[in-house]
Parts: sequence; C-alpha cells; structure tokens
Amino acid sequence: MAEAISAALPTRDQVVPSRKRIKLPPWLEVAKPRLIPLLLATTLGGMALTEGWPLSSPRLVCTLGGGALASAAAGVLNCLWEQDLDGRMARTSGRALPSGRLSPTSAFIGAITCTLAAAMLLVSGVNCLAAGLSLLGLCSYVLLYTALLKPRTTQNIVIGGVAGAIPPLVGAAAATGHVGLGGWWLFALVMVWTPAHFWALALLLKEDYRAVGIPMLPVIKGPVVTARAIRRYGWATVLLSGFGVLALPTGGVFYGMMLLPFNGRLIQMVQRLSKDPDSLTAAKGLFRWSILYLFGICLLLILSRTDLASSFDQQVMSALQQLPIV
Repeated sequence: MAEAISAALPTRDQVVPSRKRIKLPPWLEVAKPRLIPLLLATTLGGMALTEGWPLSSPRLVCTLGGGALASAAAGVLNCLWEQDLDGRMARTSGRALPSGRLSPTSAFIGAITCTLAAAMLLVSGVNCLAAGLSLLGLCSYVLLYTALLKPRTTQNIVIGGVAGAIPPLVGAAAATGHVGLGGWWLFALVMVWTPAHFWALALLLKEDYRAVGIPMLPVIKGPVVTARAIRRYGWATVLLSGFGVLALPTGGVFYGMMLLPFNGRLIQMVQRLSKDPDSLTAAKGLFRWSILYLFGICLLLILSRTDLASSFDQQVMSALQQLPIV
C-alpha cells in the first residue's frame, strides 16, 4: 500500500520541471545551482535596504561571486552528508554521489576549494564581516540544519531556516560594513517565509521522507496540521513584509503599494491549501508561488531605491498634505 501511495505522488522532477529537462554534469549537480539565484536575490535585497546602495561594480561582483561559491560549497557538503540517505530513496538514488558518477573525494575537494575561494574573494573584495556571515550561513546549513535538526525534529526547517536567511545580512554588510535594521528585517522575513515554502514541498514528498525516517511535519503530524502551520506562517510573512515600508531608506510608499498583489496572491494560495490539505495541486501551486514571491519582494526592494520610486513617494506625500483636514 505504501509503495502504491508513493508511486502516485509527484516526484521532485514533476514539482520542478526544469529538473527533468536539464541534466547537469555531476560536479555541478552536487553544488545545487538551482538554489543559488534566490540566495543571491536576497543578498541584493539586503544591499538595497542600506544607504550604501548602489554598490560599485567590483564590490557587487565580489559579493555575489563569493556568495555563490559559499552556497555551492554548502550544497556539496550537504550531498556528501546525505549520500547514504539519498541512495536509499528511489527519487534520489540517481544523484551524482549515490550513483557513483562522482566520487566523495572529488566532491569534498570541490567543496573545500569553493569555500576557500569564497572566503578569499569576500575578504579581499568586500570585507571580513561579509565573509564571516557567508561562512556562517554555510556552517548553519550543513551542521545546524542537515546534520543536527533535519533527522531529529519536525521543526527542522523553522530553526534551520536561519541558513537561508543569512544572505540579506551578507548583502547589508557588503554595502555598509555593518548590519542595520533593514538587513535584520529581511533576515526575519526570509525566516518566516521558509516554513510555508518548504512544507508545501514536503506535502508533495512526504512518502519519500517517511520511507527513510525523516521527521518532516507532514510525515509526523499529517496534511491537516501542516496546512494550518503553513497558514500561520503565510499570514506572518504577509504581516512582516509590510514593515519594509519603514525599513527602506527611500521608496517605502512605492514598495508598500506594489506589495499588495504579491501578498494577496500568497494569501489566496495559502487559503486554498488550508481548505483542502490533501490537494497536491494546491501544495504544488503554493510551493511555486512562494519562490516567485520572494524573488518579487527582492525586486521590489531594488526598484524602490530608484529615482522614479523616490519621485513617486514625494508626489504621494505631497498629495496627502493637500487633502483638506476635517
């Protein structure tokens, strides 16, 4: 019966079609390059929230390059740690390490090389704080989430989400040499966004996690409890996202107005899943939209720092001041 249920569920290839269309070389596959663009987007978002925006081209390239290398190293170390686990799951047994297409030694050397290159690039081209935070993100993902929390608690992604929330701090540190209120706000936003995003995927793959004993929330508590938790974190994400109006140095009014359709759609998707927790279609839709949502937030932060957005803010404030006082 369990095998029949597992076979009926969509695989990760079906959830993320690009995985099926593009076959990556083994050395690139273990670096998990599909995760890197969103991490770099939140890094840019962290930069846009500071007075140091925009950065000079060399500093920008070094920050993003170092962040990409650190993320790649974290991905490789994650694959190394979980290669036995991946080998026991039909969905992941064909990955580079469990299938033997890449040796563990080669992967480890690649991870160390990427880590050292990231540290050198960030220290020499940016600053030590940005380098330290980037390496902290790497260690958080590999040690805190992968090794400590993932196999032990249903709250693994709630606490372990700190790893994915560190890039905004790296961006803020790269822009100003310190982390201000804006960077911490985006850090918090990514933290509360992560559980709803990840649990939506976990609903689709719960039988895979069940088969190898990973205590993801849908496995232990079931779809109904998971959908309720997703709804809570979805609403928390919407509420917290509004504070970007105050966190931005300029363009807050523009950001706030453009944010409304993003939040409206997120709540719509969350409510749809809440009404039908067993719907794989609703879970898949929420998972995909949550990715676009965070990309959209970071894009709005960048656009809000343009002269056009600042001009829009001034016009809105001027119009409000001219309203008659009753």
